[in-house]
Amino acid sequence: MRQSDMLIKHLVVYKTTTWANQIRFYITVVSVIFTMLHSSSQTKSMENFAIVIHGGAGTILRENLDERLEKLYKEKLTESVNAGYEILAQGGTALDAVTAAIKIMEDTPLFNAGKGAVFNHEGKIEMDASIMDGLTSKAGAVAGVQTIRNPIEGARAVMEKTEHVMLEGEGADRFAKEIGLKTEDETYFYDENRWQQFQKIRQQEKIRLDHDATDTTGYIHPKDVEFFHEKKFGTVGCVALDKYGNLAAGTSTGGMTNKKYGRVGDSPIIGAGTYANNKTCAVSCTGHGEFFIRNVVAYDVSARMEYKGLTLEQAATEVIMDKLKKAGGEGGLIAIDAKGHIVMSFNTTGMYRAYKKSGGKTDVKIFKD
Repeated sequence: MRQSDMLIKHLVVYKTTTWANQIRFYITVVSVIFTMLHSSSQTKSMENFAIVIHGGAGTILRENLDERLEKLYKEKLTESVNAGYEILAQGGTALDAVTAAIKIMEDTPLFNAGKGAVFNHEGKIEMDASIMDGLTSKAGAVAGVQTIRNPIEGARAVMEKTEHVMLEGEGADRFAKEIGLKTEDETYFYDENRWQQFQKIRQQEKIRLDHDATDTTGYIHPKDVEFFHEKKFGTVGCVALDKYGNLAAGTSTGGMTNKKYGRVGDSPIIGAGTYANNKTCAVSCTGHGEFFIRNVVAYDVSARMEYKGLTLEQAATEVIMDKLKKAGGEGGLIAIDAKGHIVMSFNTTGMYRAYKKSGGKTDVKIFKD
């Protein structure tokens, strides 16, 4: 019975009864009204869902991106965000939405993940990915994988089918094959543009990483590394809030071109590149991973919300525009909180990004403006 019908029934029954029954009537009225208001609030909350994606941050300038390529990027971002949104709209989970959106970006060479992953110093592909459930705090990750077609699926399988959080290298590839995930040989991941980029960078030795024997400072500031003249960090990621109020985050990457064999960045590290907590927010990062690891960027946004009482926007701004920037780190993040507020923050000139909220409001952007 609807609460309004119940209220009418009580009104008819009690309108001519004793004062004791009238008191019970008024108590019932208050109770029913409270229930109606609470129910309305729940319904509204359940309809407040949203999804946000990114395809990497870096020095992305209009003069370096022709109209044709810009159109391709925006079309693929739109396809990705729509795929995740449809899952949410139909009552699917945030985890499913995140997985679906990231898979689309992994399946195109436009982004540095999956099929578009860059080559390491040995000319090999080594991919990383992670995913986290804000409801249970469960998480999964893979690092340095070479055969998993969609590393985000590998990360989710680690979360759901093992007692571990991260599997790496050959073991992660073997695990994926054993459970039936789709795998590919190296020819699938080969992209001529990526290969030519790698050859040019390797010949000029344009990148050095932590603990390089020629580096006595302990790390290289991005402005001191020639490779960062391009500063294109193509990591992909997604965060989502579903109709049930649950958050999820995921990130996938091919890492850095000409990176040292075995190098792992922030993308598969929970708390650095990916984090989700229903009490606060879900975060996915992109940028120079070493700095995101050192500054525990994804978790720090959540911690500032939980312990300092900051809003999502305040927390993200403090971390990306102040703390990370002062440390010399470049990049950005996307985030969504438990109320559906969205942030897309970056300290570079651009970030491939898009969001879609319940009701259909959509925005797809690349440049800072």
